[in-house]
Amino acid sequence: MKPSIRVPLVEPGTREDLVEIERAILRERGDISVLYQVLLNSAPIAAGWEKLLTAVRKETSVPAALRELIILRVAVLNRATFEFEAHVPYARAAGVADWKMDAVRHWPEEPRPGAGASEPASAWSDDERLVLELTDAMTRDIDVPAEIIDQLRTRFDAQRTVELVATVAAYNMVSRFLVALGVVH
Repeated sequence: MKPSIRVPLVEPGTREDLVEIERAILRERGDISVLYQVLLNSAPIAAGWEKLLTAVRKETSVPAALRELIILRVAVLNRATFEFEAHVPYARAAGVADWKMDAVRHWPEEPRPGAGASEPASAWSDDERLVLELTDAMTRDIDVPAEIIDQLRTRFDAQRTVELVATVAAYNMVSRFLVALGVVH
């Protein structure tokens, strides 16, 4: 067990009752990360978690770059360094520039592109600003101002609105779980 993690890690392949769950995790994730080794202490939680988070990450209409900005911002707000670091490669793959990943740490300050890049009038797109406002409201205040929901409903259909809110909610669950159980590196 890593010294900071507050429950035992379940070594993959050591429990027959977890074989199918581990296969599902491997199929979706490619490996069984430390997070899943913690979750495997509860078979129903590990199985449900994998299904929910796979749906949020892979089956919604939310563009990958917006999803990853949400996840990174939630991680910053909840001090979930493990989550932030784990999602940097996904954010890069989704086309989020490194300077934007750094800037999400300091939102709502304007990010500054790297040397030699021309600075746009606003480095954040309207969609990025809106989802970051939603993320901050849901994570910090829980109550989301009607204006933000109205803007979401104006910009997006009901499906995407629900999926954006669910993404913020799901990654608040992830980050709070990680921090509570000491999964920090």
